[in-house]
Amino acid sequence: MMTYLKKLIFFSFLVLAQYCFAQAPEKAFPDYLQPNHAINAVTMVMIHDVTSPPVAARYYAYCMQGAYNIVSINNKNIPPLQRFIKGFTPDGSLDTIHEKYDYRIASYYSIMEIARQLLPSGFMLKDDEDNFIYLLQKTGIPQAVIDNSVKVAKLATVQIVNFSKADHYNKLSTLKRYTPLKGDAYWYPTPPGYFEAVEPHWKTIRPMMIDSANQFRPLALTPFSTDSTSVFFKHAKDVYDTSKHLTTEQVEIALFWDCNPFAITTSGHMMIGYKKITPGGHWMNVTGLACKQAHLSFDQSIMVLTIEGSTLMDAFISSWDAKYQDNRIRPETYINRYIDVNWRPILQTPPFPEFTSAHSVVSNASAELLTYLLGDKFAYTDVTEIPFGSGQRSFKSFRQASDEASVSRFYGGIHYLESVNSGVTEGKMVGADIISKIKKAGVLPLTGNYRPK
Repeated sequence: MMTYLKKLIFFSFLVLAQYCFAQAPEKAFPDYLQPNHAINAVTMVMIHDVTSPPVAARYYAYCMQGAYNIVSINNKNIPPLQRFIKGFTPDGSLDTIHEKYDYRIASYYSIMEIARQLLPSGFMLKDDEDNFIYLLQKTGIPQAVIDNSVKVAKLATVQIVNFSKADHYNKLSTLKRYTPLKGDAYWYPTPPGYFEAVEPHWKTIRPMMIDSANQFRPLALTPFSTDSTSVFFKHAKDVYDTSKHLTTEQVEIALFWDCNPFAITTSGHMMIGYKKITPGGHWMNVTGLACKQAHLSFDQSIMVLTIEGSTLMDAFISSWDAKYQDNRIRPETYINRYIDVNWRPILQTPPFPEFTSAHSVVSNASAELLTYLLGDKFAYTDVTEIPFGSGQRSFKSFRQASDEASVSRFYGGIHYLESVNSGVTEGKMVGADIISKIKKAGVLPLTGNYRPK
């Protein structure tokens, strides 16, 4: 069974890579060193593990930080990680290496090595590491350089894994078990899986760059009401009415941005589960595509991907704080109780409270960051979802993509429009705060390197 799963994941990775790396013809460095290759290998393991969106964002953040440390030591134009990542203090081990090594090989390897140690099924990445070494040997890289580079990667891994142990993640399982609140206004598990609430204590995780989980608390939300003349009832009715008259384009938008790591389809008494990429995985892949399309150097690509990973983590921390603070009922539950007992949304309702829309927060924070780094007129085609059956979509800018990602949750029937709009505002505030911090650290825009296709 395990052999079959590993073959399936490897095949899926090849399909994903085929679509994700066909964008830019120019190669500033060997294709086997494209950071996105390593990230996609990590993503496939997270898909296998059905990693939840906030946890996936945490893994992406840490997986990139070892590579960033190695690059910044070898390129003084890349500001040290400790200038903008809270609480990080380098242990000095990377400064003691005197043997000849290739810092790009070390950086690439460290992405997989950190994931191998952090992810529940990280052991599956051992084959990817071995295949990478074999490719380097076939390419003619001296064995001593390979060995020394792996040594550096493992030193960087130890530093980041130790840093990760202090973010309170390991304490989550010791906290009080979450029980849905009693009352008509509050979130309750939804069909078809009726899963438990995902990461109800995520606000306790240490942020990467923002000051606190509740720093960007949204405005007060509309009071709950079952009165058919109330504002809240209108919010729910808007979801219901819109779902009845969706255009083909709106359906495609909802499905493209679904990013549900585990969706269930039922047929009679049988349930079939489908594993997919998370919102963070989608934006990490977009970031990798953009880095390649912009012809960024290896060092610049690692910098952009690392900051994006950390932005994802902070955006989820911010959104999750609001979700469990307000604990708002999902449209599916409300509509089934008070409007139409048989109604179902296009998308499967995820197992956590409704307000704010995490996709809106994460997408807008990412779009603000990428706009700062790569420019406001960055046109690209997003092929991330092709391996998962949702085709591709083209955008004139990152902000246009984030606008579409946000409203997709309304089209999909899993968020009220109020939550989408509040999430957009929250995400932009998260992005602006992170940009101010990386500016202070010395991270400058890279727009001069972008040449439109």
